[in-house]
Amino acid sequence: MKQLIIISPLIITAFLLNSCASSTTEVAPSQNSALNSISKSNASTKKEGAMQKSLDSWLHDDWEPTVSKDKEIQKRYMKEEKVQENVKPSVKETQESHFVDKENKNFTIQEYVDKASAYMKAKPNDYNSSNVKKLESMPIIGK
Repeated sequence: MKQLIIISPLIITAFLLNSCASSTTEVAPSQNSALNSISKSNASTKKEGAMQKSLDSWLHDDWEPTVSKDKEIQKRYMKEEKVQENVKPSVKETQESHFVDKENKNFTIQEYVDKASAYMKAKPNDYNSSNVKKLESMPIIGK
């Protein structure tokens, strides 16, 4: 009797696990409408949030043009591309050059430190206009 009490939970567990593993719903997870209604699998198709849009616009409108104007950054991390503009066939072509990041380069923190230093040099931050005073006056963060 004692052996039956010990073996019976094992038999029931094995039976339940076997029946759960062998049952199929015959519907792929991507076609399961109930799963798709609560799943986060479609999160990548949703639009970005306000903070991400703000960051993207700042990077595109402020960071990249400011950093790409620095001569040292251009020499170390960027390559020059010449764009030919042909306004009219009778007028000779003009070449305009701009700098873009080099392709096939390894990630280095030094590159971003150099770019941040070039950005800070071009756009110095005034202590009075920053939030440093507000953060330092906070009881837990500041002094």
